Amino acid sequence: MSSNQHRHTPEAIISLFNQTFYHSYNTKLVRGDDEPIYLPADENVDYHRIIFAHGFFASAMHEIAHWCVAGPERRLLEDFGYWYEPDGRTEEVQAEFEKVEIRPQAYEWILSVSAGFPFSVSCDNLNGDFEPDRLTFMEKVHQEVMQILQQGLPVRVAMLSNALQSHYQVPPLKAEQFVVV
Repeated sequence: MSSNQHRHTPEAIISLFNQTFYHSYNTKLVRGDDEPIYLPADENVDYHRIIFAHGFFASAMHEIAHWCVAGPERRLLEDFGYWYEPDGRTEEVQAEFEKVEIRPQAYEWILSVSAGFPFSVSCDNLNGDFEPDRLTFMEKVHQEVMQILQQGLPVRVAMLSNALQSHYQVPPLKAEQFVVV
């Protein structure tokens, strides 16, 4: 195991997220077994759940980023009311997928850097009939990150970014920490 795997555990991100958001947003991060999903509070569970896949730190960061994008109404809907086109998308559907993924992946990148954790964009189309242009997508996500840094982090992103930076002893965010590779 690398040192990142020891430091970036599911237990660490669950603890940090839940300490930061449970009381103010009635939301908990939960380790899942299979596919990630967001479940709003219901008659059986009185808090909202962000369930991430297989205990992977990167999955937690990605699902948290989607939660940070979702407004109050969407946070009352399963999976925020979004459609999900499974792997194997056409070029046209992939282009639509990437458009809606720019903002959440920008948040994910910001949170990953805040935790000293490596970030990689996800085109999420391994079985499609074409090869997505990963570099172009990453450049779009990078542009979004630069705009967010310039405008200031949204409240929930800032709250978790600060908690991650404090926990992982990461210096304040700067544009130079975000490099397209």
